[in-house]
Amino acid sequence: MDNIILEMRNITKTFPGVKALENVNLKVRQGEIHALVGENGAGKSTLMKVLSGVYPAGSYEGDIAFEGEVRNFRTITDSEHVGIIIIHQELALVPLLSIAENIFLGNEVQSGGVIDWAQTFSRTRELLRKVGLNESPETIIDDIGVGKQQLVEIAKALSKRVKLLILDEPTASLNEKDSDALLNLLMEFRNQGMTSIIITHKLNEVRKVADQITVLRDGRTVETMDCHAEDVSEDKIIRNMVGRAMEDRYPPRSVPIGDTILEVKNWNAFHQLHSDRQVLHDINVKVRKGEVVGIAGLMGAGRTEFAMSVFGRSYGQRISGEVSMSGKPVDVSTVRKAIDAGLAYVTEDRKHLGLVLNNNIMHNTTLANLAGISNASVIDDIKELKVANDFRSRLRIRSSSVFQETVNLSGGNQQKVVLSKWLFSNPEVLILDEPTRGIDVGAKYEIYTIINQLAAEGKGVLMISSEMPELLGTCDRIYVMNEGRIVAELPKGEASQETIMRAIMRSGEK
Repeated sequence: MDNIILEMRNITKTFPGVKALENVNLKVRQGEIHALVGENGAGKSTLMKVLSGVYPAGSYEGDIAFEGEVRNFRTITDSEHVGIIIIHQELALVPLLSIAENIFLGNEVQSGGVIDWAQTFSRTRELLRKVGLNESPETIIDDIGVGKQQLVEIAKALSKRVKLLILDEPTASLNEKDSDALLNLLMEFRNQGMTSIIITHKLNEVRKVADQITVLRDGRTVETMDCHAEDVSEDKIIRNMVGRAMEDRYPPRSVPIGDTILEVKNWNAFHQLHSDRQVLHDINVKVRKGEVVGIAGLMGAGRTEFAMSVFGRSYGQRISGEVSMSGKPVDVSTVRKAIDAGLAYVTEDRKHLGLVLNNNIMHNTTLANLAGISNASVIDDIKELKVANDFRSRLRIRSSSVFQETVNLSGGNQQKVVLSKWLFSNPEVLILDEPTRGIDVGAKYEIYTIINQLAAEGKGVLMISSEMPELLGTCDRIYVMNEGRIVAELPKGEASQETIMRAIMRSGEK
């Protein structure tokens, strides 16, 4: 292959007790979009951290050749200096600074040691035009949505004269419209000669933009596929990722549905900060024993606000309405009372709200039910260890032990720890908010299997997801939300992507 801009040869990276990468090879051509895919824990992010200098030369084995020259990056600054820029899944923007300040932070436009604001704003406007963002350079980052923040990150990369742009799960937090806009921008950059590496679990996006696809599995290179030389199907990608075919991505479930276990009536809530702005309007929802109920809707429809407000009033103010469990009214005015009533809520933000990242798997697993591992209010270490090991085995959490810190786990394994925590609280109804966001197809299947097991035990599951195929593949019934209201209720037989979108569009016209 000619015109190789990047070659990584026999990269091996070892952490204590774990070989994260073993003889990984990667070649990227100038001016292409190269997709890097694999299950959580396959080594994708580790490989890119090696490339960008997060893991410095000397901490791994193997060679990195960029533009034909072997490089030894010891810091991110070293890799940025030659034009390799990485945008991590968790955006590195300062919320209370302006767009211009964020773009040139650490790379300020100066004149005589003083920041040249006129030049800074002028260059910012030019960069924003390149990424298709029509915002003032003085706009505060906190005042724009996640989709626009992602574009600001790309503008920041362009300000550093990027030659190779690495994007780690760039669309994980974006809605469909913003995701399409970002992917179209990458393809436009490709037409201008820029090279990109994209890490994503969304295989439809991979097939849309990628020129080549490299698959990693268990820290090794499995195959690199040329999308122009062959028709690369999603099934082939999945087969390479997980080492087996997955004809059915959603495990079958045949569970008798029982009586109503959760009922929310006439639920209203106002904005967390702006008490005059109502975000939820007279919501009525039922979940029955053994039933998986979905909530569909566009970003901003109020789905997360509803879930959090029901779970101990974790969101909102001036909340009103009734919650009943098995026909009896319950008090869910605090998180503790909601848990005692039989509710559990798996947040969409596992890193900030779901886990204590600098704590180990064992302590995170038992955090929501300390009484379950205590004797006379004293924690029983042996009991806690047994519980954590049981859940590690049951949910197949890949780790060196339950003493491993959760910050060092892959996204899929972090999600399993969050699930373990709430399953140990023994809820009657589990509310799942984007339970498979940023997770590979293999881990998704495992989580769907856990959901089915809960339904088989007679539990109720209320699932929020932005992926409509996921809702259609896992749910018995789907509520559709738009602008803080329930606008449709569809049984499985009547639900489709078309009927869901039609309900949303019709409600928006009223």
